[in-house]
Amino acid sequence: MRLNNIKDLFKVLLCGAILLGPTSCSDFLDEQDPSNLQPDVFYTLPDHAEAAVAATYAELRFYGEGAGIFSANWQMLEAVTGTATTETGQNSDLNNLYSLTYDGNTAHINNWWNGLYRIIANANLAIEKIPGIPFPAANEAQKVKLIGEARFLRAWAYFNVVRLWGDAPLITKPQTADSEDFSPSRAPQEQIYNLVVEDLVAAEAAGFPVTATSGRATQMAVKSLLSKVYLTMAGFPLSKGASHYKLAADKAFEVITYSKANPATVNLFPTYREIHQESLKNRVEHLFQIQYNTVVAGFPLNDYFPNFKAVTYAGPSGTGSTVPTLSFYNSFQEGDLRTKDQDGWFYTTYFTNGTGARFSLGAPYVFKHFNITALGGEGVTPTRLNNLNVNLIRFAEVLLIYAEAQNEVGGPNAEAYDAFKRIRDRAKLVTPAIGTYSQATFREAIWKERWYEFCYEGITWFDMVRLRKVFNEKTKGFDNFVGHLNLNVGSGVALAEKHLLFPLGVQEMKNNPNLKPQNPGYPQ
Repeated sequence: MRLNNIKDLFKVLLCGAILLGPTSCSDFLDEQDPSNLQPDVFYTLPDHAEAAVAATYAELRFYGEGAGIFSANWQMLEAVTGTATTETGQNSDLNNLYSLTYDGNTAHINNWWNGLYRIIANANLAIEKIPGIPFPAANEAQKVKLIGEARFLRAWAYFNVVRLWGDAPLITKPQTADSEDFSPSRAPQEQIYNLVVEDLVAAEAAGFPVTATSGRATQMAVKSLLSKVYLTMAGFPLSKGASHYKLAADKAFEVITYSKANPATVNLFPTYREIHQESLKNRVEHLFQIQYNTVVAGFPLNDYFPNFKAVTYAGPSGTGSTVPTLSFYNSFQEGDLRTKDQDGWFYTTYFTNGTGARFSLGAPYVFKHFNITALGGEGVTPTRLNNLNVNLIRFAEVLLIYAEAQNEVGGPNAEAYDAFKRIRDRAKLVTPAIGTYSQATFREAIWKERWYEFCYEGITWFDMVRLRKVFNEKTKGFDNFVGHLNLNVGSGVALAEKHLLFPLGVQEMKNNPNLKPQNPGYPQ
């Protein structure tokens, strides 16, 4: 398994910093042709350390890269949830994800594997090489911070690897063809989780700013991700239970406590539209995002546009290859602001060519990623430059992590109830009094709120796996994962035990036989 391509790496090193602020590169450009640089001679200046970390951030954008006609990598996490369907049928790999008939040849699955391990490879290089770079004494703290950023990004990547494939190669050193573990076997899941926690604890102590608008890692981002990791470890498959629910609750509460003291810095946005307002990137509710700018890469979630309807300045266009199911849209509680046209997560009407007369779309479409500044709206002249970021962690998720974890520790208390209620308050929903909830009913109320709050953000599938439960849009209760029938396609294929993990890529296993056996239930 080739985990790093040196030539491609240095191309990324030279341009990866664009979205994360300028760094001086004149010194090393004057010294040697960058196309001929090798890791052992490149990592000699502080600028090189900055470039290495910027390159690792840049690799996060694999999330939005193409996966065949009318599709992108991010759709893998939506198609399998049952809350989305498609208006197009040209991409067989995407269709197989919707119908739960995917296998180790599915492009999206292979792209996720390659994308995550590219992040890991770049992070490993940074973690290995930066300590040996001489920094001025006054800038030694910056060296520690850069290593912490690389560890934060490696943790994020491995957290996804272990949730998608379970046991997986655990690579922590830069790789060459001569490396002892160039063709690694798979490490147990718990070992991978231990590294994720270790990396995040180190990042937490690396001197990050509490918050920042740069798009780089912050204390709030690290604490939020760590709370999410602990929550996941408490559930399936590790089933750590009470100890890790407590860890999750405590870490989430640190973020909530900071928010209470600094509500203008970390908080919920008052309205849903602000969540996809370009001028508010990396601010307030947005604790960590993948950075996009059309100079390097434009916003990649355009497959949410309805198929060939004139909702943007571009006229009739869009693929409609990921759209909400009516069953999920109709399952929201009556009066939920998240379903209100153009105010919440959906839109059922828009303005012709983005700025003209209002017209009916004939169905609900995802609005929570629609960039009005770039694409047009009532009284808005579109910039045509879609620079919106992709959310990875919102403060809303921290609130519900705390509510869920605290409830598991000791039942609903006032703080957990308040965190849960704040999500519903923004949706203009009346929340029953705390005394009406038992631990069991509060648990399911939180789960349901997660389905509604985080739909179409790459979160729902991971909830399904860690809970072994799936929201039933008809009963509005929860089914066991195994046996649940998604309503998004008519294939009649129910979720099975094998779907708790994705298959390893067939070609990857051919390249590295040490990865075998394949995950259970998939062709070898």
